[in-house]
Amino acid sequence: MSLLKKIAGALLGLVVVIVGAGFLLPSHVHVEREMTINAAPAEVFALVSDFEAWDAWSPWAKIDPEAEMTITGSGIGQKMTWASNNPQVGHGTQEITATKSPSYLKTHLDFGGQGVADAAFNLMPEEGATKITWSLDTDMREGAPIWLQPINTYVGFFMDSMIGQDYEQGLQNLKDVAEG
Repeated sequence: MSLLKKIAGALLGLVVVIVGAGFLLPSHVHVEREMTINAAPAEVFALVSDFEAWDAWSPWAKIDPEAEMTITGSGIGQKMTWASNNPQVGHGTQEITATKSPSYLKTHLDFGGQGVADAAFNLMPEEGATKITWSLDTDMREGAPIWLQPINTYVGFFMDSMIGQDYEQGLQNLKDVAEG
């Protein structure tokens, strides 16, 4: 057997191990950021519980102001559909699935067939202010095509730094709007 065939065989074996490991690694991801906003919980809740208000603070609205956005309904069941040519924004839907004014909001996201997630906002009164926690939970395999699942599992290791930065910027934007 030639050296080239041995190298090719070893590389193929390595790829099989890496892809196989992608199916065995943990796939759950949790991202969470928090901030204290000098405004009452009801004021902050009004900004996060209605997709019509998101344009003023959402980090993704600022990345691509030209993204197509459609919002239907209100309260539980309100749905936002977006489409952007910018890969940082992409396309998908987000729907409000649970709410308890002025302390809790949960949404379900579908990233256009690339995966799904649930996001939540928890608001706690804190001495004349509001402590808000924005979180995201996802299974990196759920909703993704089988061929993409092992890749998504590896991407999951970087989700906290990738999404966390956007959440931090979004919370800062939210603070600026609520305190403005």
